Amino acid sequence: MPSHDLPSASTGARRVLIVGGGTAGITVAARLRRAGVTGVTLLDPSDTHWYQPLWTLVGGGQAPLRITWRPQATVIPPGVSWIRDAATAVDPEARRVTTAGGAELDYDLLVLAPGIQLNWQAVPGLADAVGRDVVTSNYSSAYAPRTWELIRSMRSGTAVFTQPSGPFKCGGAPQKIAYLAADYWRRKGCLKDIRIILVIPDAAIFKAAPWVPLLDRVAARYGIEVRLRSELVALDPARREATIAGDTGKEVVRYDLLHAVPPQSAPDWIKQSTPLADPSGYLEVDRHTLAHPRHPEIFALGDAAGLPTSKTGAAIRKQAPVVVENLLAAMHGRPATARYDGYTSCPLVTARDRMLLAEFDYDQRPTPTIPFIDTMKERRDMWLLKRYGLPAMYWHGMLKGRA
Repeated sequence: MPSHDLPSASTGARRVLIVGGGTAGITVAARLRRAGVTGVTLLDPSDTHWYQPLWTLVGGGQAPLRITWRPQATVIPPGVSWIRDAATAVDPEARRVTTAGGAELDYDLLVLAPGIQLNWQAVPGLADAVGRDVVTSNYSSAYAPRTWELIRSMRSGTAVFTQPSGPFKCGGAPQKIAYLAADYWRRKGCLKDIRIILVIPDAAIFKAAPWVPLLDRVAARYGIEVRLRSELVALDPARREATIAGDTGKEVVRYDLLHAVPPQSAPDWIKQSTPLADPSGYLEVDRHTLAHPRHPEIFALGDAAGLPTSKTGAAIRKQAPVVVENLLAAMHGRPATARYDGYTSCPLVTARDRMLLAEFDYDQRPTPTIPFIDTMKERRDMWLLKRYGLPAMYWHGMLKGRA
């Protein structure tokens, strides 16, 4: 196989290879360039960059899909070399990444941010059903607009919203779309004719305890049947039947609308990379320094990192400065001292114009960042933040290395 050296670095700098051109990869690359680091290369095959947090509002009829993407070339930071290829393996001893195109890329420092993988096939029947008939999911740009079409055309019947077990992107998204749908049906006067079932695999409606009673009240307000310790395990699209497994056994529910969130995992090549993956298949990483415990020249952040916190863009916003500061320390032979406390944030849209903001750390303690505002109340200004403020901060702040 050919070997391709990365662009030569200036005196005092070292070669940095970033795997993944999503939120985490672009943010780290931008921050490195703002710190004056040269010799930065980004490896990613996609020609489109998506702002996925808005897909919930696309599915709820509150935002058009067209504002959630930009050409990847327009978000690559100036001075960063972009290789349009996909990683398939890492050899940490040789400090080399192999790509799908057969290239071998050497590095001095490696940042792994490949994102998360949607495993539609993990639920029998789901891969064939999603995007067809009355089955949809906001976890794909291909299906989110379909969610809104199904919601606005429904006037009676049973709507099922599911959440998978295990780690997945945006802990609140599976229930946010249920609330948006219920609020729409309430305004149309048909909520009383629609049975809504929310399937949650956990013992509570939300992982962070302070928000559980708040969300319990939201679900009760809409008459939503919350099935705790339950999960979608099979789908029969021909019969429109969903099999839900819970503590009391299995139940078959006939649905007229099904919004499914697929099980998720780190990419297959990470799961198969024994030197770097933890037992769950995610990238093993120190939860504070974000460095690999046995390979201190490798850092990981974002959804593929094995961190005990929710996988959100807000978490990446706090992880990226830590990774960059510790990368700079490594370049100068200093130990990694910057620390990440597990901060994450989940905007919980509860109605067409209301939102709660859940912010917490590794210990699930509230860690509010907006002064003088009680973000644990349903507020219109928080919805405006979700719809307009956060996207602006993303495109013009995070991806520019400024926020």
